[in-house]
Amino acid sequence: MSQTKREQVNSHLRYLRQELREMHLCIKEDNLSPEPGEIRGIMAQFEALLELVDGNTKIQSNSEAA
Repeated sequence: MSQTKREQVNSHLRYLRQELREMHLCIKEDNLSPEPGEIRGIMAQFEALLELVDGNTKIQSNSEAA
């Protein structure tokens, strides 16, 4: 994985960890469920991360076939 892709993946993961930590604290301390929009936002971030990783995997698969 290129350095730029690795940094992007790390950035996505840091953001997702922070967001999930905050949601967990709200649930644990305040017994509040997250807003549907918050959950959709996290899901969109996971989708973006998956696309980033899948895009890199497809490139590796093509280069291995050569």
